[in-house]
Amino acid sequence: MMLAGFFTLLLLTGGNTSSLQPQQQFEDLSGSFQSPEEMSGGNSSDPDPDDMLLLMPAFINTSAMGNPTAENFKRIFEQIRENEVYVPEECGSQAVINHLNLTQNSEKYTLGRPVKHHNSLTWVLLEMKIYAILDVRETDQTFIAYIWIYLRWDNEYIWWSPNQFCGVEHILVPTKLLWMPDLTIEEMTEQDKASPSPYLNIRSHGWVEFRNDQVVISTCKMRVYKFPFDIQRCNISFKSIIHSDEEIKLFYNSNNTEITEWSRKTLQTQYEWLFVSMTVMSKTVNHFGFNQTMIVYTINMKRRSVLYIANFLLPVLFFLCLDFASLLMSDTGGEKVGFKITILLAVTVMQLILNDILPSSSDKIPLIAVYCIGTFALMLLSLLETIVVIHLIDKDASQDDEKEMTKCQIEGQEKKLTDLQSCFIGIKKCSSCASVNKTSADGTPFIGKEGGMGGLTEVSLALEKMSDELGYIKKSIILLSGRQEEEKPRYWTRTAQKINKVYAVFYVTATILFLAFVSIMWYSADE
Repeated sequence: MMLAGFFTLLLLTGGNTSSLQPQQQFEDLSGSFQSPEEMSGGNSSDPDPDDMLLLMPAFINTSAMGNPTAENFKRIFEQIRENEVYVPEECGSQAVINHLNLTQNSEKYTLGRPVKHHNSLTWVLLEMKIYAILDVRETDQTFIAYIWIYLRWDNEYIWWSPNQFCGVEHILVPTKLLWMPDLTIEEMTEQDKASPSPYLNIRSHGWVEFRNDQVVISTCKMRVYKFPFDIQRCNISFKSIIHSDEEIKLFYNSNNTEITEWSRKTLQTQYEWLFVSMTVMSKTVNHFGFNQTMIVYTINMKRRSVLYIANFLLPVLFFLCLDFASLLMSDTGGEKVGFKITILLAVTVMQLILNDILPSSSDKIPLIAVYCIGTFALMLLSLLETIVVIHLIDKDASQDDEKEMTKCQIEGQEKKLTDLQSCFIGIKKCSSCASVNKTSADGTPFIGKEGGMGGLTEVSLALEKMSDELGYIKKSIILLSGRQEEEKPRYWTRTAQKINKVYAVFYVTATILFLAFVSIMWYSADE
């Protein structure tokens, strides 16, 4: 066999080995090349500019690349063309393309799956890395991410020996020259406006590789029950559009720890979220009457809750503290009711802001909504209690007005009694004077026709008795009036004070229990 190959080589070269010299010269040149790792001493992050020009002959002075001016570039490339090394046509990618007959009109590469028998299965390797979390819209239940996708599949029509083409092991060709798997993202709601990668990487043993980066706008069911301490899980699922499991089989790297570390290293921005982990699994679906393999990547992320605590939870708690402090205000004026209504309006504004954040299609009422509703209910009860207390105090105030009118009437009667008593005293004095004037000169009383001295005495006694009774009535009225003035506080006022004390104890207890309940639910509840 080796002997036949040697004679064939002699026939091709016409018995002269001089045609092997260019090939030997190229192999000597390529043998002097260094890999990127060797060039940088194992670290390819800071390559030397002289080592980057691998295809330049050794005698070309590349030190001028440190000063990249037009004159230096022109001088370098003139030296390259003057000392151009002969390279056989078989050493270029075009030779491989010609060997494979890769043209736009080659139907065997583009019309169907790249298999020689229709029962053969096409295995497609899929890998995904998340590069950035751009946005998570709770109201629209939309997840926006920037991802990198790697696909690899086998093409049975592609194969060449690298030794026949100067060691060429892979080439790049436009995507329109080869068949590609018709994979789609199940949750995607909007196509990426950026153009996909225009090239495919072909390996000598038939592997075809496709790398692409794209912005994915996908649906994601938001679980906002524990908002803003929630953890969201959004899926990005890949499957074929038309091919079944009997034609295309998807497989993947099942090491969740490894793909999480890959994504954590490549992740550049996370918006208001913290990337937790990424898991991958496969499942079989039957959407169109045949089984299809679906690869599901699940991105787990946790919300940054610090700003929500500072801008929402704490202000609502402060409003609750202000409402509690209003218990120390006086109930006799209307300022307390106005103050409480103002606090209620402030909490209502916070609820409107919350309504713009949370989705309306949530299965359960979020705990933050329970927090706001509970706070609003406690404040509303406080306002109702204040209204009841003011009403009771107003009832005592109306009774005070009636008592004031009664007091005025009593004072009027007292004045009349005083005047009447004074009148009786005056009549009594006049009667005494008349009896004295009618006595005789010798000191003996004058006796009229009807014995008038006895009649005057009886009238005087009657007036004196009536005057004493009027004085007693006056003292009784004054005593009753004094007792009424000492009856403070009155019944409804005392009732209002008791209601205030009982409600203050209830308010503090209910607030502590409610806040403890919400905190425990936020900490321990499942989504």
